[in-house]
Amino acid sequence: MPPRAPNSMIDLRSDTVTRPTPEMRAAMAGAPVGDDVFGEDPSVRALEEEIASITAKESALFVPSGTMGNQLAIACLTRPGDEVIIGEGAHIAFYEVGAGAALSGVQFVVAGAGGFFSPGELAAAAKPTAYYYPRTSLVTIENTHNRGGGKVLSLNASIALGAAAHAAGLAAHLDGARIWNASAASGDSVRELAAPFDTVSVAFSKGLGAPVGSALAGSRAVIQRARRFRKMWGGGMRQAGIIAAGAIHALRHHRERLVDDHAHARLFAAAAAVIPGVAVDVQSVETNIVNVEVTAPIDADAIVTAARSLGLALNATGPRRLRAVTHLDVSRADVLEGAARLEEAISSLLPR
Repeated sequence: MPPRAPNSMIDLRSDTVTRPTPEMRAAMAGAPVGDDVFGEDPSVRALEEEIASITAKESALFVPSGTMGNQLAIACLTRPGDEVIIGEGAHIAFYEVGAGAALSGVQFVVAGAGGFFSPGELAAAAKPTAYYYPRTSLVTIENTHNRGGGKVLSLNASIALGAAAHAAGLAAHLDGARIWNASAASGDSVRELAAPFDTVSVAFSKGLGAPVGSALAGSRAVIQRARRFRKMWGGGMRQAGIIAAGAIHALRHHRERLVDDHAHARLFAAAAAVIPGVAVDVQSVETNIVNVEVTAPIDADAIVTAARSLGLALNATGPRRLRAVTHLDVSRADVLEGAARLEEAISSLLPR
């Protein structure tokens, strides 16, 4: 099968692959800037103030990546040797290059299964207070859950987990890289979803379509400490208003359209569910991530290779699992064509 032209590629690997819109580029080009290390970049300050307001936290800090935002939270809320409770497959432990151990000297313990956990499972994961145990000091939740297929943790569950953590004397951090999607899907505000947690990290390059950047929000004292760590870790930026302006534009113009991404994900899931050789739980698609389970005797990596030759980019997230993510740069027509290309790729690999 001849490869399709590169410009026809439908990229469903992640919602991080988007490109700035012309309007976003114009906002970035015209952004007022200053030296952010001196606290003098007006665009960065405006972004931080907007995030603090949206999350209803005292302060916020613009950072280059979601990984840095999460790791700053760990550094500020733990001590070396502590243990951090996470959900199964949590990005903060499994996709951040071991930074928790390397930078903060913490270890992780998994509570529950499937990404989320209950207050009872939180209590079971926490260590007793005997001096020879590691000190459990922090609970982290990911909403939406990346590995869980974009699952949304409900507001009631968030409140219950935050209350349970605080009752046990633990700090609570929300990895809200895709909290915008959680809010769009649930109807709950970002402020409400973030309220049960001491800190929350949010991303501008996932879902919202900005080219770079995340933020950490929390108390004024925590964010002051995080600013020191950001500088220590090489995250101090100078005229960062150029990229902050992209994030501001995304916040103000791309949040309401997230429901379109969710609708496109459900459309792709329904189209993929009837393809021989794979299975999709259409009802489990809550936001913009679709997990496709491979039922045929084919390796997921082989499907990814075949699909790419047909102009469809997907990720293999396991030997028998594919992931498709909808975003700003794919349309209704794109996801339907993407499902057709996936079927063609799988058909080419099935035994004749």
